[in-house]
Amino acid sequence: MFAGFVEKIRLLFEGDPAVRRVADDPVLTAELMLLFRMVLADGEAGGAEMATFKRICREAFGIGEESLEDVLAYLQDYGYENTTARSLGEFGQLPLSRRIALARHMTEIAKADEKLSDQEIDLLKRTVSLLHVDPRDLVRPE
Repeated sequence: MFAGFVEKIRLLFEGDPAVRRVADDPVLTAELMLLFRMVLADGEAGGAEMATFKRICREAFGIGEESLEDVLAYLQDYGYENTTARSLGEFGQLPLSRRIALARHMTEIAKADEKLSDQEIDLLKRTVSLLHVDPRDLVRPE
């Protein structure tokens, strides 16, 4: 019980470690913003797409459900500082495997509700092009 209390006090002063990690990593911030933009692309923020986003956050980035709300609040409040041009510059420095993983994550989110809207297709096509990823890499086994 005491350890739980100490952890709550520490988080109060230091903040959530997942939020700090996102705040300290402009590439991760840009990736999460792009993935969340895919959640919102069809105008519906919820359901299967949000569940897929949460799973990707947990499995690929180590962001647990308990931190996700705070991470999303951070992205909403401070993510605008990470401009599109800066994000593209950051993505250009990523290894191809990570750019492919990002595009695959976006594809997973878009397909999660079993229907692809024109907005989702457009966002995915533009992103794949800007990431310099061959669309065939999205369907090839890893």
